[in-house]
Amino acid sequence: MAPERKHTSDAILDAVRSLLLDGGPRAATIAAIAEASGAPPGTLNHRFGNREAIMSATWLRAVERFHQHALHALHSSADPVEIAVALALSVPAFARAYPEDARLLLSLRSADVLGTDAGSTLDEMNEPLFTSVRDLTRAIYGRTDARSRDRLTRAVVDLPYAAVRRHMPALPAWLEGDLADAVRTLLAAR
Repeated sequence: MAPERKHTSDAILDAVRSLLLDGGPRAATIAAIAEASGAPPGTLNHRFGNREAIMSATWLRAVERFHQHALHALHSSADPVEIAVALALSVPAFARAYPEDARLLLSLRSADVLGTDAGSTLDEMNEPLFTSVRDLTRAIYGRTDARSRDRLTRAVVDLPYAAVRRHMPALPAWLEGDLADAVRTLLAAR
């Protein structure tokens, strides 16, 4: 049986996330990651490959955690409008469950963190969600033209992201109720 890892990948990625949030990508050097995580540089390079790959893994883990909430929302109802509401509410749900990951995704650009190889991985990760949003647009509006896609995106992406960004790190208890009402109102204005 293999020995238990002394430095878990999650602990290392948590340290990288902290460095990124505190000082941006330039702060996440191998030496800084080793110091913050307690993992020797050789362990970091062996497990992840290089600094770019460690930062990419940190970002992609946050995206994966968000997707768990968003994809669950897509199967929460038979009513397309209520699915859209649930999708919008997945943003504050994710931010409450993983506040530091939410801060990471809201405060840095993926292009500043992801390595060249990770861009295609991110595209692959996002495709099921993007496809579901196109399907949801069709279910709500009966079409997928640019204006309809924009209306839905405004309701389920722009609005909840802006609200969460404004209130981070302490989201008010009333946020979800207000967001749900606002999303329904936006979607009713067809």
